[in-house]
Amino acid sequence: APAPAASVTDVAAPAAASAGTSTPVPAAPSIRRLAREIGVDVSVIAGSGPGGRISEADVKAHSKKLHENRASSPAAAAIPLPDFSKWGDIEAEPFSNVRRITAQRMSASWSTIPHVTQFDQSDVTDLEVWRKAFGKQVEKAGAKLTPTAIILKVAAAALRKFPQFSASIDMTGEQIIYKKYCHIGVAVDTKRGLLVPVIRDVDQKSITQISIELGEMAEKTRTGKISIDDMQGGCFTVSNLGGIGGAAFTPIVNAPEVAILGVARSSTQPVYVDDELQPRMIMPLSLSYDHRVIDGADGARFLRYISQGLENPYFLAFEG
Repeated sequence: APAPAASVTDVAAPAAASAGTSTPVPAAPSIRRLAREIGVDVSVIAGSGPGGRISEADVKAHSKKLHENRASSPAAAAIPLPDFSKWGDIEAEPFSNVRRITAQRMSASWSTIPHVTQFDQSDVTDLEVWRKAFGKQVEKAGAKLTPTAIILKVAAAALRKFPQFSASIDMTGEQIIYKKYCHIGVAVDTKRGLLVPVIRDVDQKSITQISIELGEMAEKTRTGKISIDDMQGGCFTVSNLGGIGGAAFTPIVNAPEVAILGVARSSTQPVYVDDELQPRMIMPLSLSYDHRVIDGADGARFLRYISQGLENPYFLAFEG
């Protein structure tokens, strides 16, 4: 995995890191809270007030400087390549438009967003029984009830409970923008590369409606009929690789979003239930997020909420 820009070393740790210093940091509780919210270590900020006291302006100026340093970091520049033909035959293939845009956006996201990835698991044994039982009902509507459709609905409930996960950070205006709508992007693997169509108003739709839209959008994406508008306006992204395989992965945040959920392949594992070892279907989950906006504790709560929602098939009757 690529290494983040060197200039972010004092961003990854929350303000609580100052507890290890020998002298207290001269900053009011409100200033410390601001620093935590935007992912800045208050202990490394030089205060401009009396006795080195740190002000709101000092925190924002420090955050802005870090952001500018990351944007101009050499880590984001292209690395010169050697002449590979010296060691054997090669073939150079020009970027497609999709690959060029993907490369640019992923490089920008990785170099400007202080990523954190947390992992959890969900016991989806009961959910799979429920999905197969109600699958025929969705098929009558002309769609297929996939795990992704259910994950989207559970994610929408989680975004309503934890609105910071569908926010965006405005470093220029030094503000966090909270969205009142719930549009979720779904990563789709195509011959042209990775595309992310957006399902709109997920919180207002039934699982059957989501299933129908997912099928239609996936077909448009794979046949090249997807439009630019279809891939804009997302608040959050879900990348489900369960149909391909893998035990876990660390997805990259799709800026200007601040979080993305990764889903790996479910597998049958032995689990103790009521003091008995039983075979259970376990789904691996991974959540990557922007640490400038989201604290680790909230990341754990958000992912646990999604996990518990998937474990209880009737969760959506109360939360969705």
